[in-house]
Amino acid sequence: MKAEVKRLLKSKMEILFEVPWEEFESYFKKASLILGKDIIVKGFRPGKMPQEVLEEQIGTEKILQKAANLAIEEKYSQIIREKKIEVASQPQINITKLAKGNPFEFKAEICILPKVNLPDYKKIASQIKKREVLVEDKDVEDTLKWIQQSKAVFTPLEREARSDDFVEIEYQSPQIESNKLFKDKFVLGKAKFVSGFEENLKGMKKEEEKEFSVLFPKDYSNKLLADKKIPFKVKMKLVQKMELPEINDEFALKFGKFENLNSLKENLRQGVKKEKELEESQRIRNEILEKIAQDSECELPESLVEIEKTHLLDDLKQRVSQGLQVSFDEYLTQIKKTEGEIKDSFSENAQKRVKNFLVLREIGKTENIMVSEDEIKEETNKILKKYSDLGNTKEKIDLDRLKDYTESVIYNEKVFKKLETFLK
Repeated sequence: MKAEVKRLLKSKMEILFEVPWEEFESYFKKASLILGKDIIVKGFRPGKMPQEVLEEQIGTEKILQKAANLAIEEKYSQIIREKKIEVASQPQINITKLAKGNPFEFKAEICILPKVNLPDYKKIASQIKKREVLVEDKDVEDTLKWIQQSKAVFTPLEREARSDDFVEIEYQSPQIESNKLFKDKFVLGKAKFVSGFEENLKGMKKEEEKEFSVLFPKDYSNKLLADKKIPFKVKMKLVQKMELPEINDEFALKFGKFENLNSLKENLRQGVKKEKELEESQRIRNEILEKIAQDSECELPESLVEIEKTHLLDDLKQRVSQGLQVSFDEYLTQIKKTEGEIKDSFSENAQKRVKNFLVLREIGKTENIMVSEDEIKEETNKILKKYSDLGNTKEKIDLDRLKDYTESVIYNEKVFKKLETFLK
C-alpha cells in the first residue's frame, strides 16, 4: 500500500491511499464471504461456495463496495498509528478508484490537532498570587442553620396557611408551558416566586383551590411573561408547621462524633475551609490557564470549534428547560433568534475553550505527563460503581467514551497540579 500525506490549511490534512489489486483482492474475498454467509445455492454447502458463484449471486459492485469499506477502515487506522497523527475529527472519505483487477484508491481529509507555541508558562504560573482563605463566623452559622432546617419536624395543620408555614402546592397557568401542572413545596413567605404569588396563598387550607393573577416584572427573564398579568390556578395540597430543633450541645450530640456544639462548629469550620480552598484552587487554575492561553499561538481546528459550539448549545437548551420552564422553541420566539444564530453566537466562547484544551494538552506533552491504563481503569470502575449504586445498568454506558473522558479528566488534573508546583 502507498500512502501520501499532504498538509492543508487550517489544521487539515489529506492522505492519498493506493492499495494494489493483489492486496485489495483479500478484502474482496472477505467481503464476498460476509455478504454471502446467508445465501443458499443448491449443490453447495453454506460457506463453501466458489468465489465466482458468490460473485454471481451477490453482484460484483456490491462486493467491491463492501471490500472498500473494509480496506478503508483498516488502512486508515494503520496510517494514523504509523505516522502518529493526532486526529481531531472523523475523516471525510472519498473513493477515487474502485474496479475489479485495479488498484483501489481513496483519500481521507481530516482535521488534526495543531502545534501550539507556548509562552514561558512556568514564569506565568509563578506570577499568580494566592489569596488567603478565611472562614468567617457567619459562614459557620449559615451552614449550621442549613443543618437545622434539614432536621426540622413537620406537623400537618388543618388551619389556613400563614407565613413561615411549610406548604405543598400544585399550580398551573395557560400561559406557562401549555398549562403544565407544577408541584412545589417551600416555607411560605421565603420562597422565590414572583411578588404577589405567595401572598395569594396565605389563608388557603388543605385541598382548597384558588385562581388569581400576578403581574410579572418588566425585567423578568422570560420575555413572554415580562410586564404581563398572568393567571394561575393553585391547589393547596398540604399545610404544615415546621419546628426547628434548638441549636445546642444536645443538637450536636445527635450527630454522634461531637461532644458539644463547639466541636460541631469546629468541624463545620474545617469543612467550609476546605470548600473555600477548592474554590481558590479553581480560581488560580483558571487564571493560570487564561494567561498562558492569551500568550499562546495555535491554529484552531474548525471541527473542534463546531463540536464545542454544539455542546454549548445543548447546555443552553437544558438550562432553558429547567430554569425558565419553557420549550426551546418558545425561548427562540421570545428572543427573536434562530437556533443557528444562537449557535453562531457561541463562536468566541467555543474558540476559547478549544484553545484552552490545546494549551493544556501541549503543556502536558512538554512536561511528559502520562496517564496509565491502571489509572484509567481504577477511576472508570469508581464511576461505574456509583452509576450502579444509583440503580442504573452498565449496559447503557458507552465504555469507550467513558474511558476517553476519564483519561482526559485525569490528564488535565495532572497538568494543573504540575502548573501549581510553579506557584511561589
